[in-house]
Amino acid sequence: MLSAEFSFHSALSTQHSVLSTQHSFTMIIETTAPTRVDLAGGTIDIWPLYLFHPGASTVNFAISLAARCRIETRDDNHIILESRDRQLTFETSVGEVENLVREERLELISKLVHFFKPETGFHLVAESTAPAGAGLGGSSALTIACIGALNKLVGDRYDPRRFIIIAANVETTVIRVPAGFQDYYAAFHGGLSAIHFNANGIRHEALEIDAAALEERIVICYTGEPRLSGINNWEMTKTHIDGDKTIFDLFENIRDSARNMRVALIEGDWRGVSDVMQRAYPNRKRLAPNITTPHMEMLVEKAIRAGAEAAKVCGAGGGGCIAFLCAEGAKESVTRALATEEGAQVLQWKFAREGLTVSTS
Repeated sequence: MLSAEFSFHSALSTQHSVLSTQHSFTMIIETTAPTRVDLAGGTIDIWPLYLFHPGASTVNFAISLAARCRIETRDDNHIILESRDRQLTFETSVGEVENLVREERLELISKLVHFFKPETGFHLVAESTAPAGAGLGGSSALTIACIGALNKLVGDRYDPRRFIIIAANVETTVIRVPAGFQDYYAAFHGGLSAIHFNANGIRHEALEIDAAALEERIVICYTGEPRLSGINNWEMTKTHIDGDKTIFDLFENIRDSARNMRVALIEGDWRGVSDVMQRAYPNRKRLAPNITTPHMEMLVEKAIRAGAEAAKVCGAGGGGCIAFLCAEGAKESVTRALATEEGAQVLQWKFAREGLTVSTS
């Protein structure tokens, strides 16, 4: 759910609803948004693919590897945009905001600032605690975090319910292929989610889960190989729309996997979760043979021998992270087995119940 801090539609929102370069105070806005692990239904969340598969949905859960944005206002017209992950900073000014639509440095952040068109100087710092190219929806989480901060900077111009469509539209202009929607919902809402896609819109369903059981069952391993989700997903999208019967049937299986995953999680049926993941893995391989690399295949085999029951490549694959479902009591042995592999990194994470948070001081 949205942070309670969005209830600042009182004295604070009134005080800061219109900012100008003449203000005599410094305003600090800090936001966080979690990344996610997608359990089932990935790729079918891309428009218009879900329209061809009635009942399409995606199931994911948010994790504590969060994206963060911090904005501090200035007493002049200077705008400083900084990415700590990329160790890149550049400056512009309020009068040059229109030019940011063509800016290639920190392109996503630049386009977001161009969209909101703030009228005061500020210093924006963005960072993510998830590895680059992890397949955990890091860029989408960063987009949601920056939107939350920039919207507060311009006086809560947009209802938070519009953040997801703004995020998808702006990020699509950056990656230059259609963006999937599931990542934004995880970043915005947190928790365990089923996202339902229908002709009349997209509906978010929050699911209850034993967080401790989930944390004891799932190991997330970063392979050390960044993935290119836009390329993988776009190839699948084009092939589907071109009418390939095999691809259509594979997407039907993706839809059914998400439906079965939702039921298994609601019932706390970990055997059912394992069965869904095991059946989905070869289906994904048929859909996109390059979803795994030889290194990833080796990690999967090693984890299975150490007590993992199933594996799920995070995001579009081709690198990034793999989520392993462990047999009860096997998390330690799976972690040890993966930690010995060169380049692999077992990530430390917690289940994130809370989505986007915005605080102002």
